[in-house]
Amino acid sequence: MNAHSIHATPSPPEILQLAGHRLRWRLMNELARSDRAVRELTQLVGEPQNLISYHLGKLRTAGLVSARQSSADRRDTYYALDLASIGGLLAAAGRAIHPGLRLNPAIRDTIKPKPTKVLFLCTGNSARSQMAEALAVALSGGAIEAHSAGSHPKPLHPNAVRVMKEEHGLDLTGHQPKHQDIYADAHFDLVISLCDKVREVCPHFPGRPAEIHWSLPNPATGEADNVTYPLFQQTAAELVTRIGYLLATLADEAAGPSDDKEVP
Repeated sequence: MNAHSIHATPSPPEILQLAGHRLRWRLMNELARSDRAVRELTQLVGEPQNLISYHLGKLRTAGLVSARQSSADRRDTYYALDLASIGGLLAAAGRAIHPGLRLNPAIRDTIKPKPTKVLFLCTGNSARSQMAEALAVALSGGAIEAHSAGSHPKPLHPNAVRVMKEEHGLDLTGHQPKHQDIYADAHFDLVISLCDKVREVCPHFPGRPAEIHWSLPNPATGEADNVTYPLFQQTAAELVTRIGYLLATLADEAAGPSDDKEVP
């Protein structure tokens, strides 16, 4: 009896099987850049809608992708890649092969992102975009020059001020909502839309900056502040996660291909 007959070889972890498929790998790469609707993914990858939907279903079942009905058009659904979940599954896959295979931080993760000018947009500029602006500046150590605006500005929501102060130590007192038109002639490196409605009316900015969509539900539902506060907490937490991955991307670009080395 040889060693191979004693220990049966386990099946590869599900994430490796899923990501190993050419089309699913392409879909994951597209969703890593921006939240997308099926019709957009169909155009980007050049495959029929029913095939895209089938493979998105596979990724959703595995917890790699989430879906949320569009607030702009209820017939649309936006898909987002769950990067935190994928990171955990990849780490587990490495350990499944050998205990010594762990995800180590790359040297580029210690590199400060290059200076980047970002505009965050939502409808009212009363919550999501204001919170994103403050968090981006704080989490980047000032490497991101962040601005925010809305298509239909509303007064700053009290819960946006509260959650930033209580959970992140950031003071939004005195911040005023701004209309996106004030930035009509401004140059940005990135324009990030945070709600589906504003994405539909997002103007083109000088220099054609890269556009990213983060489909976040509006935490201001019209209910009492004490009822909606947990929604603001969830929104802030998701923004922290998304901005963290954005910073990793910017640091990766700042490092350049020659610096792709692991920490000794």
